[in-house]
Amino acid sequence: MKNILLIGMMGCGKSTCGQLLAEQLGREFVDTDALIEAKEGRSIPDIFAADGEDFFRVLERQTAGELARREGLVVACGGGLPMADAAIAPLAAAGFVVFLERDPKDILARVSMSGRPLGQGGEAAFLARYARREPVYRRWADLTVRSQPTPQETVNLILEGIL
Repeated sequence: MKNILLIGMMGCGKSTCGQLLAEQLGREFVDTDALIEAKEGRSIPDIFAADGEDFFRVLERQTAGELARREGLVVACGGGLPMADAAIAPLAAAGFVVFLERDPKDILARVSMSGRPLGQGGEAAFLARYARREPVYRRWADLTVRSQPTPQETVNLILEGIL
């Protein structure tokens, strides 16, 4: 049974929708960032502060490789994970990729960026990061789902697209 992978910008709802989707499908939910934090015994901001983004990306690639060998998961991928072919390619080969599309200005207006190392540069930096990432998300996506007013409505669209 193929994994279902949720990709998209930080704050687009991957973790929230992923948990709901996993519950409704009777699957295990895994968040790559939470898995990295658990393995490292420290938060993502602490990893970035102590060892930098490059080290975090190595951990992310390792985690992606491990998850690609498992089946039947719903996986919320970190927002930057699809930017590295070495991280997303094994996951995509073993899964079905759903891009959760959400307007970046809506994310900024509604989601706290505290505790998100790459969300600290202000609106211009966030919008520039989104502009770089969006085409990559679209390239890897088997299905694109626009974020809806509630997580359940978004999950309903995912279910329509995968079932």
